[in-house]
Amino acid sequence: MSKRFLLLLSALLLLLAACDSGSALSLYLEANRAQLSQPAGIDAQPIAFIVPPGAPAKAIAQDLQAAGLITDALLFEAYVRSSGLASRLEAGEFQLSATMTIPEIAAALQHAVAPSVTVAVRPGWRLEQTADALNQSGAADGEEYRRASQAADLSGLAVEDRQRYSFLQFLPAGQGLEGYLYPDSYQLPRDRASAADLMQRQLDEFEARVMPVYWEAIAQGATELGLHQALTLASIVEREAVLDEERPMIAGVYLNRLAAGMRLEADPTVQYAMGFQPASGQWWKTPVFLEEYSQVISPYNTYLNAGLPPGPIAAPRLASIQAVIDPAQHDYLFFVAEPGGTGRHVFARTFEEHLENVRRYRGE
Repeated sequence: MSKRFLLLLSALLLLLAACDSGSALSLYLEANRAQLSQPAGIDAQPIAFIVPPGAPAKAIAQDLQAAGLITDALLFEAYVRSSGLASRLEAGEFQLSATMTIPEIAAALQHAVAPSVTVAVRPGWRLEQTADALNQSGAADGEEYRRASQAADLSGLAVEDRQRYSFLQFLPAGQGLEGYLYPDSYQLPRDRASAADLMQRQLDEFEARVMPVYWEAIAQGATELGLHQALTLASIVEREAVLDEERPMIAGVYLNRLAAGMRLEADPTVQYAMGFQPASGQWWKTPVFLEEYSQVISPYNTYLNAGLPPGPIAAPRLASIQAVIDPAQHDYLFFVAEPGGTGRHVFARTFEEHLENVRRYRGE
C-alpha cells in the first residue's frame, strides 16, 4: 500500500469520522486487517498494564501504543469496536507482552487480574497467629478470621462449598477449625478480600491434599485413629518435630504412650493452653518451666490429663499427618532434643534412659 494511498485514506477517514465514526473505523479495519496478526515486537517479557476504571477503548488503545504493546492505536480501537468488544474491556491489572497480537491483547483485556497480596500461613501456627498475620498485612480482617475459625462458622462460604468438604463429617460438634485450615501461602485479592476468602482456600487445600491420604489409609486399614484424633496428634508432632525424617519417630513415641496408658506429657499442649504471653509477645511461651506444668488447668494440658487433648493445637502440614497415619514402629517412650539447635532428638525406651539423656544433653 503506497504512502499516497494511505494519506488519501486518512483524509477520507477524517471526513467520514465527522459523519459516522463507526463506518470510518470499519473501513480502516478492513484496509489494515492483515496487520491484526502482526505483534508489535519479539520481546516476550511480561509487561504490567493497567486499565483505569471508566477508560474508553480509544484511551486504552493509546496507552497500549505508548507502552509498546501495539503499533497502531486506531487499528486496535477499530478492532474492538467492530467486534463488539469495546464494552467488555475490563478495568484492572494485566500481564501483556509485545509478542501478542491485537486480538490476543483484546481477549486478555477482558479478564483483569486483581492486584493480590500473599498471606503465608506457617505450619505449626495456631489460628490466632494467622489472624495476626492478616491484620499485619492488611489483607483481611484478622478478628473476623479468628472468630469464624474458632466457631467453625462457614456462613461466608457458598452452600455447595460446604457440601463438598468431606472432612466436616468428622468435625466434633462445638469444635473449631484449628488443625483443619491448611498451612500454605495464599494469594488474596488486595483491598477486597474477606476472612472467608482465606478460610475457603485453606479448606479447599485441606480437602485436596489431606483427605485423599486419610481415605486411602482407612481403606487399607493403616490407622485406627479417627480424622480428628489424627489431626490432634499431628498438630503436636508438628510443634515437636523439626526434621521430616523424625516426624514418624516422634509420632511413634506418642502412640506408644497412648497404647501404654501413659500421659502424653507434650510441652506444646501446655504452651497452647497458656495462650498469648503479653510480656514477651509470644503465642508459644518459651521456655515452659517444670513447675508450670501442674499450674495450667486446662483440658489441653497433657501433663494433667490422660489421652489426647480435645482437638488440634496448631496447623499440621501433610508430613506430620502422614507420620501419625504411618508412624515408625519402635518401642521408644521418651525423647529429648539435642543441644546446639540441630533439630534432632535422642530417644529412650525407659524413664531411666531418658533421665540419663536429659542429664547428658541438658545438664539437668
